[in-house]
Amino acid sequence: MRIQKINMIRQTVFLSVLLLASLCSASQSKKNPADSFETKPKYLPDVTVVGRGSRSDIQQMPEIVGTSIYAGKKNALIVLDNVPGNIITNTMRQVVAKVPGIQIWESDGSGIQIGIAARGLSPNRSWEFNTRQNGYDIAADPFGYPEAYYNPQLQAVQRIEIVRGHGALQYGPQFGGMVNYILRNGSEINKPFEFETQQAAGSDGLFNSYNAIGGKNKNFHYYTFFDHRHARGWRQNSTYYTNTGFGTFTYRFSNSFSITTELMQSHIRSQQPGGLTDAGLESDTKQSLRSRNWFDIKWTTAALIAHYQITASSKLQAKLFGVRGDRNSVGYLPSGGIVVADTINKVTGQYNPRNLNTDEYRNYGFEARYLGDYTLFRMKNTFSGGVRLYTGTTYRFAADGKGSTGSGYDMTVSDEIWTRDIDFVSRNAAVFAENIFRVGKRLIVIPGIRYEYLQATAAGRNGFAANGTEIRLQNERRGRSFLLAGIGAEYHVSSHTELYANITQAYRPIQFADLTAPPTTDVIDPDITDAKGYNADLGYRGKVGDWLFFDASIYHLQYNNRIGTVTQQRADGSFYNFRTNVGNSASRGVESLVELSPVRAANKNKPLPFGDISLFISYSYNDARYGNFKVIAKNSSNQLVETNLKNKRVENAPVHILRTGLTYRYKDFSITAQVSHVGKAYSDANNTVAVSPNAQNGRIPAYTVTDLAASCRVAKKLTVKAGINNLGNERYFTRRAGGYPGPGALPADGRTYFISLGAKF
Repeated sequence: MRIQKINMIRQTVFLSVLLLASLCSASQSKKNPADSFETKPKYLPDVTVVGRGSRSDIQQMPEIVGTSIYAGKKNALIVLDNVPGNIITNTMRQVVAKVPGIQIWESDGSGIQIGIAARGLSPNRSWEFNTRQNGYDIAADPFGYPEAYYNPQLQAVQRIEIVRGHGALQYGPQFGGMVNYILRNGSEINKPFEFETQQAAGSDGLFNSYNAIGGKNKNFHYYTFFDHRHARGWRQNSTYYTNTGFGTFTYRFSNSFSITTELMQSHIRSQQPGGLTDAGLESDTKQSLRSRNWFDIKWTTAALIAHYQITASSKLQAKLFGVRGDRNSVGYLPSGGIVVADTINKVTGQYNPRNLNTDEYRNYGFEARYLGDYTLFRMKNTFSGGVRLYTGTTYRFAADGKGSTGSGYDMTVSDEIWTRDIDFVSRNAAVFAENIFRVGKRLIVIPGIRYEYLQATAAGRNGFAANGTEIRLQNERRGRSFLLAGIGAEYHVSSHTELYANITQAYRPIQFADLTAPPTTDVIDPDITDAKGYNADLGYRGKVGDWLFFDASIYHLQYNNRIGTVTQQRADGSFYNFRTNVGNSASRGVESLVELSPVRAANKNKPLPFGDISLFISYSYNDARYGNFKVIAKNSSNQLVETNLKNKRVENAPVHILRTGLTYRYKDFSITAQVSHVGKAYSDANNTVAVSPNAQNGRIPAYTVTDLAASCRVAKKLTVKAGINNLGNERYFTRRAGGYPGPGALPADGRTYFISLGAKF
């Protein structure tokens, strides 16, 4: 009965969106002549301020942005100036509330490590998305180790561009698509000097200071900021601080040619309070059983960007970029998990030595893109294409039980010999192209291809055998090339509404971890291959006047050749873990958004003397299940037993995600209440319901969180913002961690608050 009711609700929501939008757009189309439907290109420059004329924080991407094509793709544009929520601590559930289906791992209240996913993919440090800043990579290594240890401070972000799976043709991996943070650059400032400051304070010792200067003088504009944030954290042992500085400088040599330089440096240090058992969560969510776990990140990004307007209808953009990152962790992580206490050793009178892990990332890339219009059969069409070259080197060191016995941050190795000392190298070359073909006045078709060459190499010491001899990687190498193809389409029902569809191949490259499993227990399949599949979308989106915005779609994500581990037996009877391609999975579902202003609809663009009310509903239904997925393991009798996880739900993939909110605005005052509901999920592919003693496996319960935010301009240049996160002080968690920063269930923050004062001069 409950399942039938849920199915009825999701079907009703989806059909209601389509019906409402169709009726509204139909009535709108009667007022427009047929020639208003002509599919003329809709452009957005590379650098601009979006949303100044609107108070909405969610928009659809135009067909063309700079040198990239977004027509036919499932996409969203988030305008940070208009987000009614807490961007001080990068609270992503509020920022992406109107992007249906986005899942957030909320295990880091500092907002330092953002984990987002969609459609049954993993949220771990957003690694299933291609994470970019101003159009270039900022992850550790987008091919071998795509985890995003650095995310921009959202006060410095102008907009966020999100493209689902179809973006694989333009941006490469991953299955999730692309997230691009566009930082402020000062292009909107029309005077030589402007100073902006935002000072914020809040619960648990929160303090944030954001200070920026920018300006424009003839052919030169610039923007630079420094942000500092610290707090003791909501839980015990969760202190942190961040320092980030950024500068961008653009010089326009002529009306057609300009060069931009960018430099960002960030330093983050945070305590990791670790996980809890479910019983521990019930007794005291704020408690921590780990006082000696630390995480330290130093991140530098640099870019040189050239823009050349070749003709009025063609342009070229080239980017030279690099990442220099250092990720360090130190902590006590016993094999028995969170149930093993970090106690004083009775023999030595000290704590046990901690584990050490450090990575050094040295990545460089070049990307050039061309976009131009041309006429074919009397229709204006658009071609976009480019090339990419990339090389990345990761130096990985690990020393288990060789760290200090202290409690502070200390990366000293006791004997100066690292257990692991491995070099990873990634090389990539790609050529890609897309084209907008305009077929009549209403229909556009967008085919695209991408040719990719990838090479990954691992060499070095991978540990020590029981007799003390080195175990070395003998230059493990994987090289491959392949062609990806896809096609999208848009049919303009009216001048502001459209049907869209796309289907595109996708891939997930073999990662470093797949080449360096523990050699004493694991064997790597020499024929292991990249995971491949495809994304498909079919939807209807648009707006009616200035009172209705909607986007409703169905999707299918096919994920083949997933990489995993199965147990095998040798001839001598011993067992080992075999790292290989183990099976497939599929995600199918519905993603829908409606944002409505009944006041503006009723007043028909007349003045609103008593203010405006807007509400939104963002809902997604995601049925992510395994197909053929073999598992071989030892039973209680120490025998190998083969099972299949067919029809089991994919781990960390809630079926339902519902977010809704109500905003009231009057002149320069606004207040927003937002509710986020995320359904239950499983932490493992076996769909284990009962919680394991170490809390690493078991069901992740559903939860509902309410947030409140308000903003008021109290003077011409002075704005006050305040908010309460998790108003009801809901006790919940979004992930179970098997290792760092757990292990165990990682609680999300309870009730917190903030207040900020901002000014521009």
